[in-house]
Amino acid sequence: MIKLNRKFVCPRGQEGTMKIKVFDRIVMALVISTMSLVGASMPTNAQQQPQEEQKEQKRAQQEQKQDQRQQQKQEQRLSEQRQKQLINQQQQRVAQYRQHLEQEERLAREHAALLQRQKRKAQYRYQEEYLEHLRQQQIRLRNERFDYDHDPYFYTAPKYRYNRGGRYYETNEYGAKMLRQALNHGYEQGFRAGKADRDDRWRSNYKDSYAYKDANYGYSGYYVDRSDYNHYFREGFRRGYEDGYNSRHRYGRNVNGNYSMLDNILSQILNFQNIR
Repeated sequence: MIKLNRKFVCPRGQEGTMKIKVFDRIVMALVISTMSLVGASMPTNAQQQPQEEQKEQKRAQQEQKQDQRQQQKQEQRLSEQRQKQLINQQQQRVAQYRQHLEQEERLAREHAALLQRQKRKAQYRYQEEYLEHLRQQQIRLRNERFDYDHDPYFYTAPKYRYNRGGRYYETNEYGAKMLRQALNHGYEQGFRAGKADRDDRWRSNYKDSYAYKDANYGYSGYYVDRSDYNHYFREGFRRGYEDGYNSRHRYGRNVNGNYSMLDNILSQILNFQNIR
Protein backbone atom coordinates (compact mmCIF):
# COMPACT_ATOMS: atom_id res chain seq x y z
CA MET A 1 0.00 0.00 0.00
CA ILE A 2 1.46 3.31 -1.02
CA LYS A 3 1.31 6.23 1.50
CA LEU A 4 1.33 9.74 0.17
CA ASN A 5 2.94 12.38 2.36
CA ARG A 6 1.70 15.85 1.51
CA LYS A 7 3.18 18.95 2.96
CA PHE A 8 1.57 22.34 2.54
CA VAL A 9 3.98 24.85 1.33
CA CYS A 10 3.08 28.49 1.49
CA PRO A 11 3.66 30.15 -1.76
CA ARG A 12 6.62 32.38 -1.85
CA GLY A 13 5.75 35.97 -1.04
CA GLN A 14 2.61 35.16 0.96
CA GLU A 15 4.24 33.92 4.21
CA GLY A 16 4.93 37.45 5.52
CA THR A 17 1.44 38.59 4.63
CA MET A 18 -0.16 35.84 6.69
CA LYS A 19 1.96 36.68 9.73
CA ILE A 20 0.84 40.32 9.53
CA LYS A 21 -2.83 39.29 9.39
CA VAL A 22 -2.46 37.05 12.45
CA PHE A 23 -0.76 39.88 14.38
CA ASP A 24 -3.52 42.30 13.37
CA ARG A 25 -6.15 39.92 14.67
CA ILE A 26 -4.36 39.58 18.01
CA VAL A 27 -4.12 43.37 18.39
CA MET A 28 -7.79 43.78 17.50
CA ALA A 29 -8.78 41.19 20.12
CA LEU A 30 -6.77 43.03 22.80
CA VAL A 31 -8.38 46.35 21.89
CA ILE A 32 -11.89 44.87 22.11
CA SER A 33 -11.14 43.28 25.48
CA THR A 34 -9.78 46.56 26.86
CA MET A 35 -12.83 48.50 25.69
CA SER A 36 -15.12 45.91 27.29
CA LEU A 37 -13.36 46.31 30.62
CA VAL A 38 -13.54 50.11 30.45
CA GLY A 39 -17.20 49.96 29.54
CA ALA A 40 -17.90 47.67 32.48
CA SER A 41 -16.15 49.98 34.94
CA MET A 42 -17.80 53.18 33.73
CA PRO A 43 -21.25 52.50 35.32
CA THR A 44 -19.56 51.74 38.65
CA ASN A 45 -17.76 55.05 38.63
CA ALA A 46 -20.98 56.76 37.57
CA GLN A 47 -22.79 55.17 40.51
CA GLN A 48 -20.08 56.06 43.02
CA GLN A 49 -20.19 59.75 42.15
CA PRO A 50 -23.88 60.31 43.11
CA GLN A 51 -23.34 58.28 46.31
CA GLU A 52 -20.47 60.50 47.33
CA GLU A 53 -22.56 63.59 46.60
CA GLN A 54 -25.43 62.23 48.72
CA LYS A 55 -23.08 61.54 51.64
CA GLU A 56 -21.68 65.04 51.40
CA GLN A 57 -25.18 66.57 51.36
CA LYS A 58 -26.23 64.48 54.37
CA ARG A 59 -23.10 65.53 56.28
CA ALA A 60 -23.77 69.19 55.50
CA GLN A 61 -27.38 68.85 56.70
CA GLN A 62 -26.28 67.27 59.98
CA GLU A 63 -23.77 70.05 60.60
CA GLN A 64 -26.45 72.65 59.88
CA LYS A 65 -28.84 71.01 62.38
CA GLN A 66 -26.14 70.93 65.03
CA ASP A 67 -25.44 74.62 64.48
CA GLN A 68 -29.15 75.40 64.79
CA ARG A 69 -29.46 73.42 68.04
CA GLN A 70 -26.41 75.14 69.47
CA GLN A 71 -27.82 78.53 68.54
CA GLN A 72 -31.17 77.68 70.14
CA LYS A 73 -29.43 76.66 73.36
CA GLN A 74 -27.54 79.92 73.45
CA GLU A 75 -30.71 81.90 72.86
CA GLN A 76 -32.61 79.97 75.56
CA ARG A 77 -29.86 80.25 78.16
CA LEU A 78 -30.58 82.75 80.91
CA SER A 79 -28.36 85.75 81.50
CA GLU A 80 -25.77 85.63 84.27
CA GLN A 81 -27.68 88.24 86.24
CA ARG A 82 -30.85 86.16 86.14
CA GLN A 83 -28.90 83.05 87.13
CA LYS A 84 -27.54 84.82 90.20
CA GLN A 85 -31.07 85.91 91.16
CA LEU A 86 -32.34 82.31 90.94
CA ILE A 87 -29.42 81.01 92.99
CA ASN A 88 -30.07 83.59 95.73
CA GLN A 89 -33.76 82.68 95.77
CA GLN A 90 -32.86 79.01 95.97
CA GLN A 91 -30.50 79.47 98.90
CA GLN A 92 -33.15 81.39 100.83
CA ARG A 93 -35.73 78.74 100.00
CA VAL A 94 -33.54 75.92 101.34
CA ALA A 95 -32.76 77.82 104.57
CA GLN A 96 -36.47 78.42 105.19
CA TYR A 97 -37.32 74.80 104.47
CA ARG A 98 -34.75 73.58 106.99
CA GLN A 99 -36.34 75.75 109.68
CA HIS A 100 -39.79 74.48 108.71
CA LEU A 101 -38.76 70.83 109.10
CA GLU A 102 -37.44 71.51 112.59
CA GLN A 103 -40.70 73.21 113.62
CA GLU A 104 -42.82 70.37 112.24
CA GLU A 105 -41.36 67.87 114.71
CA ARG A 106 -43.48 69.26 117.54
CA LEU A 107 -46.71 69.27 115.54
CA ALA A 108 -46.07 65.72 114.35
CA ARG A 109 -45.65 64.43 117.92
CA GLU A 110 -48.89 66.12 118.99
CA HIS A 111 -50.80 64.52 116.12
CA ALA A 112 -49.30 61.10 116.86
CA ALA A 113 -50.47 61.35 120.47
CA LEU A 114 -53.98 62.17 119.26
CA LEU A 115 -54.05 59.09 117.04
CA GLN A 116 -53.05 56.90 119.96
CA ARG A 117 -55.84 58.30 122.10
CA GLN A 118 -58.29 57.62 119.30
CA LYS A 119 -56.91 54.05 118.98
CA ARG A 120 -56.34 54.50 115.25
CA LYS A 121 -53.55 51.96 114.99
CA ALA A 122 -53.33 51.77 111.19
CA GLN A 123 -53.28 55.56 110.83
CA TYR A 124 -50.68 55.84 113.60
CA ARG A 125 -48.39 53.32 111.83
CA TYR A 126 -48.81 55.17 108.56
CA GLN A 127 -47.94 58.52 110.15
CA GLU A 128 -44.82 57.05 111.79
CA GLU A 129 -43.62 55.88 108.37
CA TYR A 130 -44.35 59.30 106.92
CA LEU A 131 -42.41 61.06 109.69
CA GLU A 132 -39.44 58.74 109.29
CA HIS A 133 -39.26 59.69 105.63
CA LEU A 134 -39.31 63.39 106.58
CA ARG A 135 -36.45 62.81 109.01
CA GLN A 136 -34.41 61.22 106.23
CA GLN A 137 -35.19 64.21 104.01
CA GLN A 138 -33.96 66.52 106.74
CA ILE A 139 -30.69 64.59 107.10
CA ARG A 140 -30.04 64.64 103.35
CA LEU A 141 -30.75 68.34 103.18
CA ARG A 142 -28.41 69.04 106.08
CA ASN A 143 -25.53 67.05 104.56
CA GLU A 144 -26.01 68.02 100.94
CA ARG A 145 -23.46 70.19 99.13
CA PHE A 146 -25.31 71.62 96.17
CA ASP A 147 -23.42 72.67 93.04
CA TYR A 148 -25.28 75.80 91.99
CA ASP A 149 -22.81 76.75 89.26
CA HIS A 150 -23.30 73.58 87.21
CA ASP A 151 -26.95 72.74 87.82
CA PRO A 152 -28.82 73.29 84.50
CA TYR A 153 -31.95 74.54 86.29
CA PHE A 154 -30.30 77.88 86.99
CA TYR A 155 -29.40 78.69 83.38
CA THR A 156 -32.28 77.01 81.52
CA ALA A 157 -35.01 79.38 80.35
CA PRO A 158 -38.68 78.73 81.26
CA LYS A 159 -40.50 76.33 78.97
CA TYR A 160 -43.96 76.00 80.56
CA ARG A 161 -46.65 78.24 81.94
CA TYR A 162 -49.27 77.06 84.44
CA ASN A 163 -52.12 78.58 86.40
CA ARG A 164 -52.52 78.22 90.15
CA GLY A 165 -55.05 80.16 92.15
CA GLY A 166 -55.85 82.47 89.24
CA ARG A 167 -52.21 83.48 88.70
CA TYR A 168 -49.82 82.34 86.01
CA TYR A 169 -46.36 81.01 86.76
CA GLU A 170 -43.49 79.93 84.53
CA THR A 171 -40.97 77.16 84.98
CA ASN A 172 -38.47 75.12 82.99
CA GLU A 173 -38.39 71.37 82.50
CA TYR A 174 -36.69 70.79 85.87
CA GLY A 175 -39.34 72.68 87.80
CA ALA A 176 -42.07 70.89 85.84
CA LYS A 177 -40.60 67.53 86.80
CA MET A 178 -40.68 68.50 90.48
CA LEU A 179 -44.37 69.45 90.25
CA ARG A 180 -45.18 66.11 88.61
CA GLN A 181 -43.39 64.38 91.47
CA ALA A 182 -45.46 66.39 93.95
CA LEU A 183 -48.68 65.05 92.43
CA ASN A 184 -47.43 61.46 92.33
CA HIS A 185 -46.06 61.57 95.89
CA GLY A 186 -49.31 63.13 97.03
CA TYR A 187 -51.38 60.43 95.37
CA GLU A 188 -49.27 57.66 96.88
CA GLN A 189 -49.40 59.06 100.41
CA GLY A 190 -53.09 59.84 100.09
CA PHE A 191 -53.83 56.28 99.03
CA ARG A 192 -51.96 54.89 102.04
CA ALA A 193 -53.65 57.33 104.43
CA GLY A 194 -57.10 56.53 103.04
CA LYS A 195 -56.50 52.80 103.32
CA ALA A 196 -55.35 53.26 106.93
CA ASP A 197 -58.56 55.10 107.86
CA ARG A 198 -60.60 52.37 106.18
CA ASP A 199 -58.68 49.69 108.10
CA ASP A 200 -59.38 51.60 111.33
CA ARG A 201 -63.04 51.92 110.32
CA TRP A 202 -62.69 55.66 110.73
CA ARG A 203 -64.80 58.20 108.88
CA SER A 204 -63.41 59.56 105.61
CA ASN A 205 -61.65 62.87 106.08
CA TYR A 206 -58.46 63.50 104.08
CA LYS A 207 -57.96 66.96 105.61
CA ASP A 208 -57.57 65.38 109.03
CA SER A 209 -54.40 63.60 107.96
CA TYR A 210 -51.09 65.01 109.14
CA ALA A 211 -49.54 64.20 105.74
CA TYR A 212 -52.12 66.39 104.00
CA LYS A 213 -51.42 69.29 106.37
CA ASP A 214 -47.64 68.93 106.00
CA ALA A 215 -47.51 68.17 102.26
CA ASN A 216 -43.70 68.14 102.13
CA TYR A 217 -43.12 64.47 101.41
CA GLY A 218 -40.52 64.25 98.61
CA TYR A 219 -39.76 67.98 98.60
CA SER A 220 -36.04 68.76 98.47
CA GLY A 221 -36.28 72.53 98.70
CA TYR A 222 -35.07 72.97 95.12
CA TYR A 223 -36.49 74.19 91.79
CA VAL A 224 -40.00 75.22 92.97
CA ASP A 225 -41.41 77.17 95.89
CA ARG A 226 -42.69 75.11 98.79
CA SER A 227 -46.15 76.63 98.39
CA ASP A 228 -46.30 75.31 94.80
CA TYR A 229 -45.13 71.88 95.86
CA ASN A 230 -47.59 71.76 98.78
CA HIS A 231 -50.48 72.75 96.53
CA TYR A 232 -49.92 69.97 93.99
CA PHE A 233 -49.05 67.42 96.66
CA ARG A 234 -52.45 68.04 98.26
CA GLU A 235 -54.17 67.79 94.86
CA GLY A 236 -52.68 64.34 94.46
CA PHE A 237 -53.28 63.43 98.11
CA ARG A 238 -57.00 64.16 97.97
CA ARG A 239 -57.49 61.90 94.96
CA GLY A 240 -55.26 59.19 96.34
CA TYR A 241 -57.12 59.23 99.67
CA GLU A 242 -60.45 58.73 97.91
CA ASP A 243 -59.06 55.77 95.96
CA GLY A 244 -57.44 54.22 99.03
CA TYR A 245 -60.47 54.66 101.27
CA ASN A 246 -62.82 53.20 98.65
CA SER A 247 -60.44 50.42 97.47
CA ARG A 248 -60.35 51.57 93.85
CA HIS A 249 -57.99 53.12 91.29
CA ARG A 250 -60.03 55.87 89.70
CA TYR A 251 -57.25 58.46 89.68
CA GLY A 252 -54.10 56.37 89.73
CA ARG A 253 -52.41 53.01 89.38
CA ASN A 254 -50.51 50.54 91.51
CA VAL A 255 -47.50 48.88 89.88
CA ASN A 256 -45.65 46.46 92.17
CA GLY A 257 -46.59 48.49 95.23
CA ASN A 258 -45.68 51.84 93.68
CA TYR A 259 -48.60 54.26 93.39
CA SER A 260 -48.80 57.05 90.84
CA MET A 261 -51.44 59.17 89.16
CA LEU A 262 -52.84 58.36 85.74
CA ASP A 263 -51.12 60.41 83.05
CA ASN A 264 -54.30 62.04 81.78
CA ILE A 265 -55.36 63.10 85.29
CA LEU A 266 -51.90 64.49 86.01
CA SER A 267 -51.88 66.48 82.76
CA GLN A 268 -55.34 67.91 83.47
CA ILE A 269 -54.31 69.15 86.91
CA LEU A 270 -51.03 70.75 85.85
CA ASN A 271 -52.26 71.94 82.45
CA PHE A 272 -48.80 73.02 81.30
CA GLN A 273 -48.73 75.38 78.33
CA ASN A 274 -45.63 75.54 76.13
CA ILE A 275 -44.25 79.06 75.84
CA ARG A 276 -41.42 78.25 73.42
